[in-house]
Amino acid sequence: MPETFMTRVIDVTTGSNEAVYDLTRECAAFLRDVAHGRDGLLNVFAPHATMGVAVLETGAGSDEDLLAALGDLLPADNRWRHRHGSPGHGRDHVIPAIVPPHATLPVVGGELALGTWQSVCLVDTNGDNPDRKVRLSFLG
Repeated sequence: MPETFMTRVIDVTTGSNEAVYDLTRECAAFLRDVAHGRDGLLNVFAPHATMGVAVLETGAGSDEDLLAALGDLLPADNRWRHRHGSPGHGRDHVIPAIVPPHATLPVVGGELALGTWQSVCLVDTNGDNPDRKVRLSFLG
């Protein structure tokens, strides 16, 4: 790969409950290490079948609202054909169709070009797998 493409896999513990986990600091730290003030793109990819990546406001209730909306849309009950794991786990496998497992974000001057209230987050409804990996890739 050319020097303009850098990638790193980070470990994230999201816990045993549904969570919106803010990755913004980890993304910024990665860019400090690799972007060196350049413009480009940051891709955030969750290589898991049961979680997504979202850009949203956190800490003011939006993260809880997202989890509540996903619970309303995809209840954790016995309707799912995919049945291994905890009850209702089949819905966790549908989450990436609603909240994709990736996001590509602009980087300007080596920093994420997010809006004032935006954060980069993992959306993880799968309490059976609290230990996750996330691939951060910078192209610039």
